[in-house]
This record gives sequence, C-alpha cells and structure tokens, in this order.
Amino acid sequence: MRITLVIAAIALSLVSCKKAEKSMNNDLAEVQEVQESYEGFGKKFSGDAALNASEMLEKYRALETGDTINVSFSTRVMSVCKEKGCWMVLDLPETDQDPMVKFKDYGFFVPKEIEGKEAVVNGKAFAEVTSVEDQKHYAKDAGKSEEEIAAITEPEQSFGFLADGVLLKK
Repeated sequence: MRITLVIAAIALSLVSCKKAEKSMNNDLAEVQEVQESYEGFGKKFSGDAALNASEMLEKYRALETGDTINVSFSTRVMSVCKEKGCWMVLDLPETDQDPMVKFKDYGFFVPKEIEGKEAVVNGKAFAEVTSVEDQKHYAKDAGKSEEEIAAITEPEQSFGFLADGVLLKK
C-alpha cells in the first residue's frame, strides 16, 4: 500500500512539473516576442494585456483627483523631455488631456527623439492638479517658446502616469 502511494506521488509530481515547464516556456516565448518587436526601459513586462488608448481614456474619465489604478496601455508618444528623456506625454483620442508619464524613482529615461512612436507603459494611472510652476517647467523642457510659457497662468486638472516600465516599438 505504501509503495502504491509513493509511486502515485512521484507520478503526480512529474506531471505537474511538465505542466509548469510548459507554462514557463509559453511565458518565455511571449517575452522573447515582445523583446524582438519592442525596446524595453525600466521593469520588464510583456505588454500583452495592455489597453488601447480609447479604453484607457474611459479609465481616466472614471478617476477622481487623487485616485490611482494599476494598468498597462498602448498609444503614440506626443512629446518627450528634450533635456534628459525624463518624461513623455502620450496621446489619448478625443481629449486635450493627454497624460504626462514620469518614471518611477527617476530610475530610467527614454530616448529624446521618440515623438510619433508607439509606446506601451506599465504602472499607475492617476488624476491630479498640475501647478502653474510645474506646467511652465514642463513647457520649457519641451522646448516651448517664451510666449507659450508666459501664457500658462492657471493650475490644470490633468491625467498622469507613473511608469515602472516602458516598451517602445522598434
């Protein structure tokens, strides 16, 4: 009887190891496929569960100031910090509230010439109020004219994103 139980336990563990190995091989194949199509910055992630820009806009519209959600989404890069690549603005359709993306713990930057490229970001989306001082700082980093910077006079309700990982389409 004991021998039968031992044999059954060994057979069960072998079968479960093969299933785990298959799952791990599938996960590795997905990550490899992403690495071939995208250049990664920060935390590695697959991006396969990313929302599109329209779906993300609906998520943002449901947020109140101070709310956050963990999410991945994909869209086009509108602008990027020309000084260091320390932030970027992503395109959301049907709104002029395109989210500014900053990078967790200032731990990584993106290339400075990526406007128009497709990006997938992973991290925390939130709604916030951006001060006049911060808006002017970002406008200067983006290379805006003195007139455009001087025209900023009011705090602005905005969408933000704190990314722990970014994928840029090659």
